[in-house]
Parts: sequence; structure tokens; C-alpha cells
Amino acid sequence: MTQSVDVAFRAVKAISCVALLLLFALPLAAQSNITGFWVFRVTSPDGNIRESFFDLKQDGQTVTGNAIQNTRQIPIGDGTFHDGTLHFTVTTTGGTPPQSRQVVYDGHLDGDKFTFTSQAPGRDAVKGTLEHSKPEAALPPARISVPDLHDVPDNGFARTPPMGWNSWNKFAGRVDDATVRAVADAMASSGMKDAGYVYVNIDDTWEGPRDAQGNITTNLKFPNMKALADYVHSKGLKIGIYSSPGPKTCAGYEGSYGHEEQDAKTYAAWGIDYLKYDWCSAERIYAYVPADMQAVYQKMGDALLKSGRPIVYSLCEYGRADVWGEKVGGNLWRTTGDISDNWRSMSNIGFRQFDIAQYIKPGHWNDPDMLEIGNGGMTADEYRTHLSLWAFLAAPLLAGNDLRSMTDETKSILMNKDVIAVDQDTAGKPVKRISDPAATVETLAAETAVVLARPLSDGSMAIGLFNRGDQAQPVTIHWSAVDLAGKKLRARDLWNHSDVSVSGDSYSATVPPHSVVMLKVSIAK
Repeated sequence: MTQSVDVAFRAVKAISCVALLLLFALPLAAQSNITGFWVFRVTSPDGNIRESFFDLKQDGQTVTGNAIQNTRQIPIGDGTFHDGTLHFTVTTTGGTPPQSRQVVYDGHLDGDKFTFTSQAPGRDAVKGTLEHSKPEAALPPARISVPDLHDVPDNGFARTPPMGWNSWNKFAGRVDDATVRAVADAMASSGMKDAGYVYVNIDDTWEGPRDAQGNITTNLKFPNMKALADYVHSKGLKIGIYSSPGPKTCAGYEGSYGHEEQDAKTYAAWGIDYLKYDWCSAERIYAYVPADMQAVYQKMGDALLKSGRPIVYSLCEYGRADVWGEKVGGNLWRTTGDISDNWRSMSNIGFRQFDIAQYIKPGHWNDPDMLEIGNGGMTADEYRTHLSLWAFLAAPLLAGNDLRSMTDETKSILMNKDVIAVDQDTAGKPVKRISDPAATVETLAAETAVVLARPLSDGSMAIGLFNRGDQAQPVTIHWSAVDLAGKKLRARDLWNHSDVSVSGDSYSATVPPHSVVMLKVSIAK
């Protein structure tokens, strides 16, 4: 009897062991609940590791939760987890006008992590891993106290608005060493350099990780920034670079937070001549108030002065605080959000700058963002209005098109030396709106005939007759409005490159829709 019981016990034990082995051999997914905090890590082609964070909650086969993007929590949709397969979507809204974009995420559990893929509309799928993380990983670093405010000394640079090229409008994250070299070649050979365009500026996505000593490095797209700078300089040009006072740039690359002096010294060692400093993730640490913003930009202004190299300082804070750029050593400061290559964006930005025109002076300029001329989203008339308006505003002229493949029409617009001369006038006097000096931003938005005047250093005056309307219309300048009544005048049309007969109390021209007549008027001797 005892032997029989022992045999039975052994049999039951063997069956139990087999059952346990089978249980542990089942896929982990059959037992897992993926509720928790996760990070999606992707090694990008430039060698950087990009991270996206998700806070997921599983209930049966249904998955809910949020994608964590800086301070935003964006609900996920269509979330399911079944047989080791995870699926969900994230819909974001942005741009002008706002547009929705749905990104689809799919993955399969492999051990304790997912092999994961994201697919955005019109883009190649991105592959990486989804791993367990902690909410703290998505938080910004601790706040570094800002310094006491002081006025940074004038660096003496950019006595006229900077002219050159910036990579973002055309190339965005696709910019690389070869592109920058080719653009420098084109700038030197096309006549752009002779017209005054000298800065070749690399915008976001050049950055790599910091080394063991905390020095910023370049990524695989830019194998040797010093060699690239030397090449650009060999063409008689200057080179610019991009960073942020926050821990990350707008595109999620390494910013200068806590490394301001170190980065400024690195830029100087590379031979950099221009820095665009973009607010971006600094908003996660500091407030949108002048005290914080001014102090943050002041740190880099001081650092650039200590670097031992002349570096033009371009602030990009979107006009979200008072215009105090001069106080922090800034040579130019953004006064608006990002421009787009269309009439609505360009005209809304350009015709809203007059109330701050008085802040400009040699070495310090309002910046309504880069030029879109030649990118294809506007007509030739609209592009002529673009350059004319920027010239009246004494704005930096940073081309944003592909200089390697410009049409003759694009060249004729970008390299109109008469219009450029108005922008580059050494007196640095502000534009005046003549058509309705008392107009508010709201009433100006409905104004279709806009007349501008800007005094020039030789005693002449630039006059702009702008038609913002959709039909041709006459636009008139009354000479009494610019203290030229009763004087014998001579005028030159800066787009037709011809003299214009002016007499009487006014001058009127029929201006095509979205176009401009731009004159240089002086007292005849």
C-alpha cells in the first residue's frame, strides 16, 4: 500500500513539474500587464538616440494612456494588447493653419521589451525598442538659478542687418556637411556673395551627444565641424550654428543648458561666426517673463563675449517677451513665430512689425524670420513684396531656398541690389507707416493699401506702395506725409530699375494684387 502511494505521489509530482514547465514556457505576453511608464528609443541615422515617452494602462486587451511630449499629455487612441502585440495611435495638432497628424505605433513583446515601430503619414517607418522606464526620465533637469540682470556690452557686430542663408526652411533635419559645402559653393559662384549674402547658417539637427568632459559633439551628418568651417571660410564666407538655452533643441537634440561657456568656447574653436539661440525646451524650466528670459539669454551673451571670437548673436524667442535683445548682447531677435512659404503667413508677419520698428539701430535688429523666396509657395510678385517689406523693416536677409538650383527669376529677386541697399542702409532708421499711422494691429489686418516710408542715410527716402488685396488697385503717397510737399523730386523704381516722373502733391501707381511699387525718392538738385 505504501509503495502504491509513493508511486502515485511521484506521478502527481512529475505531472506538476511538467505543468510548471509548460506554464513558464508560455509566452510572457500571455501573463503580462503592460500598465506602466515606457520609453521608445530609436537610433536615428545621424547616430543620436531619440526618446519618446508613454504612460500606458491595460484593462483586458484594451490599452489607454498618454504620450508625454514635454509638458503635454496627448491621449493615445485605438490601444490594444493581445498575444504579445501592442498597437495604438497618437494624434497631434500643430502648424498654421492647424493640421492633425496621426502616428501609428505597433510592436511585439520580446522578453521584457517590445520591438517597436512608429509610422507617421508620408514618412518611412521608424524602428526601435519600447522599454520600461520611470516618469522621472521624462522630466527636465533641475532648474539652474538665473544670474542677476545686467546689460551685456555691445559686441560691435552686425552694424547692418546680417545677410546670408539658413538651412531650415528648405532642408530642416536633412541638412548635412555635403549640403552646406554645396550651398557655400553656390553662394560664392551665383552672385549671392557679391550681393551681400555671407553667412552660411546651419540650423537644428547638427548636434551629437556630449563627451565625457561635457563638450558638445557633432553627429554623423557633420563629421568635422572645424573642417567644414574652414571650407566655408575659404570661400570668403562666414558660418553659423544653432543651439538652445534649454536642455533640448526644438528638434530634440542636445541644447546648451548648463554648458553655455563650454559651448561658446567650442564654437569659437570650430571657427563659428554666428549663433542662433532658440528658446524651445527652456520653457520647461523657465517662465515666459522678461526677468527669466533676459537672464537666460544674458548667460550666452556673456559666454560669447568671453569666447575670444567675434560671433553674431541671434535670439530666437518669438517675440514672446519685451524687445530687450540689446540688453543681453543680442544683435538680432525674433519678433514673431515661424514663417511659412505662403502669402498669408508672410504678409501677416511682415505687416505686423511696425509698432516695434523704433527698437532697431545699427548692431541691433528686429527679426521677422527667414526668407522663403524661391521655395515655390508664392508668386514672383509675392516674393518681391517679401523682400521689399523685409528691406523696409531693416530685417536680416537670410535666404531659405536651395541656392544650388535657383531660377533666374529667384536670383533677380534675391539679388536686387537696389532693394538690398535699403535694407542695409547704414543709418539704421526705422520704417514709418504712412497710410494710417494710428492703425492698430487689428485694423491694419483689414487694410489692403499700405504705404511705407523709410529715411536713408544719403538724405533720400524709400517709399513702398503695397497692395495686400486680391485685385489691382491704385495706391497713393502724398508728399506732405513725408515732408516733401512743394519740393522738386526725383524718383527711381527699384524693381523696374527705371527713373519715375514725380510731380505735384502726390504720386499714385496701380499696384497688382499682392505686389509692391518701391521707390527711392530724393530732392532734385
